[in-house]
Amino acid sequence: MTSSSTSPWRIAPVGDRCLVVEFGQAVEPAINATVRSFARELLDEPIAGIVDVVPAFTTVAVHYRPEFFAEGASPYDVLRRRLDALLARGIRHHDEDARTVEIPVCYGGEFGPDLEEVAAACGLQASEVIARHVASQHLVYMLGFAPGFPYIGGLDPSLAVPRRGTPRTRIPAGSVAIARDQTSVYSLETPGGWNVIGRTPLKLFDAAAESPCLLRPGDRIRFVPASVDIFGGTEVPR
Repeated sequence: MTSSSTSPWRIAPVGDRCLVVEFGQAVEPAINATVRSFARELLDEPIAGIVDVVPAFTTVAVHYRPEFFAEGASPYDVLRRRLDALLARGIRHHDEDARTVEIPVCYGGEFGPDLEEVAAACGLQASEVIARHVASQHLVYMLGFAPGFPYIGGLDPSLAVPRRGTPRTRIPAGSVAIARDQTSVYSLETPGGWNVIGRTPLKLFDAAAESPCLLRPGDRIRFVPASVDIFGGTEVPR
C-alpha cells in the first residue's frame, strides 16, 4: 500500500523494517530541498521506534522497529499513516542553514590524470574545463557510496561525460572527479569509475572527529584552483 495518488509524496515499504518516502523522480534542487527538510524534521522531532533516517536524491528511507508500531494493524501501515499526517501539515524548509564550503583543488597533472581526456571529449581546452568546473553551481545532494562521499549536482552541462569504461582499483582520497552531471570528492581511498580531474588536501571523512563528515547535504560548494603548494610540496601526504 502507498499514499494517495493525489499526494505530492509516495510512501512504500522496503522490507519489514524500512519504508521509503519519495518526493519525485527528478534530481533537482527543489525536490532535494524537500527531502532534506523532511529528514531534518524527523531528526529534530524523533518518533519513538524510528532508528535511522537516510536522505538521498529524491527519497528519505525511514528504518524502524516494528514492535513500536503494533497497534492492531501492520506496523508499516501505522507508521505510514503517522508520516502521512506529518507531511500533510507541511514541511518547513531550512534554507537558512545552508553553508558555502570552499574546496581548494590542484587540477590536472598527477592529481587529475583524466583532465586532458575529459577536455578532449568535451571539445575544450583543459583550462576551459577547469574554468567551467569552478563556475558551476555546485550543490551537495546526498552522501553515499563511502563515508563522507558527496554527490554534488550543478555541473556545467558542457562537462557531462560518462563514467570511465574501466574503473580504477585505487583512487586516492581527496580526488575530485566528475561523471554525467555530477562532481564528487573521494572521501577515502577506494576503487572508482569517475573521471579524476584534480585533488584536494582536505579530509572529507575523519572517524575520530566530532562531526566525521566535512560536507553535508544542502551545502553549496565552491571549488578554488590551487597549486601543488596546498599539499606542502609536490607529493600528497598519506
